[in-house]
Amino acid sequence: MRSADVVIVGAGHAGAQCAIALRQAGYEGSIALVGRENEVPYERPPLSKEYFSREKSFERLYIRPPEFWREKDIHLTLGIEVSAVDPGSKVLTLSDGSAFAYGQLVWATGGDPRKLACPGAELSGVHAIRTRADCDRLMAEIDRGLTQVVVVGGGYIGLEAAAVLTKLNCHVTLLEAMPRVLARVAGTELSTFYENEHRGHGVDLRTGITVAALEGQESVTGVRLGDGSVLPAQAVIVGIGIVPAVAPLIEAGAAGDGGVTVDEYCRTSLPDVFAIGDCASFSCSFADGRVLRVESVQNANDQASCVAKTICGDPQPYRAFPWFWSNQYDLRLQTAGLSLGYDQTVVRGDPAVRSFSVLYLKQGRVIALDCVNMVKDYVQGRKLVEANVCVSPEQLVDTGLALKDLIPV
Repeated sequence: MRSADVVIVGAGHAGAQCAIALRQAGYEGSIALVGRENEVPYERPPLSKEYFSREKSFERLYIRPPEFWREKDIHLTLGIEVSAVDPGSKVLTLSDGSAFAYGQLVWATGGDPRKLACPGAELSGVHAIRTRADCDRLMAEIDRGLTQVVVVGGGYIGLEAAAVLTKLNCHVTLLEAMPRVLARVAGTELSTFYENEHRGHGVDLRTGITVAALEGQESVTGVRLGDGSVLPAQAVIVGIGIVPAVAPLIEAGAAGDGGVTVDEYCRTSLPDVFAIGDCASFSCSFADGRVLRVESVQNANDQASCVAKTICGDPQPYRAFPWFWSNQYDLRLQTAGLSLGYDQTVVRGDPAVRSFSVLYLKQGRVIALDCVNMVKDYVQGRKLVEANVCVSPEQLVDTGLALKDLIPV
């Protein structure tokens, strides 16, 4: 039976960073990284941006060069999944039937793309954008003459895919079931801005639309909407969120609802088992202690470092500041903080010139910012959120005042 002192399941950002952080902290025990893909760890955000648009080669997405893992004595077990966890004997069962013993286990599996729950969802030509293989399949179809694409989902993945497809001269229709895009993560002002931007670039963007079925025999040929009308489609991209890949842990008895629940040190309810990244639910101090999952590279990397410190005997509670970014067309969106529970918004700058910020307030305090082509606001706004002080909307809207000057000395 194979074994390692620390086995990390999941070779994405969280898993890779945990292995890196352990070695950086001087950990000398054996480390194994188990991943379902046959690729060495690589960055995921550029998949729907620079890689999909062919601005970056895949080799430029590596988190570390392939030789790094050998040099740091981090054993990669790729192209395989964990099917069961026995927390009593500390043994994993892999999808090929083999067993892998661990001293401490770090679960960093992220999630699987949520599928449409309608007839035709399994047809050929229906895509997600979660892995290199996902992108390669879609890119191959574009090379074969694909021009008519329907994107389902008006979150960041769907919007980023629509922007790239438009650059590639595809006719794109984007469907969102909610009344506006980004409804779960941003205010009306940002949603309206991005809706206008995408329509201005030729995207047929429709909100409040439901999908009844995907039509076709073996390959998708159309999307039937809730009103009975049919949109022709040579391909469909589904970007409606993820399902956390946590079934083996939950079946082993780990606490969790949607994701795996962890404490302030990213420990699950199972002994010597941690969970980090997109699959981990935790009490977030930047959301008034609400238990939630945060799907971002920042969260993955910072939780990974938190676990590495704990394993190395220097436990420090996870209190990292949440941030996020998205690139669409020539727009750089940077988000600081979490806007959950806001009761007021303030627009700073001018959306008409494509450079502005939306500040989210709760009881007079700035809890988050969405900054479009406003780097200074993003950098200074982070400190304003952390300061947790009351600021008047009149001061926030005044671009003659720097956000840093609104923080009490």
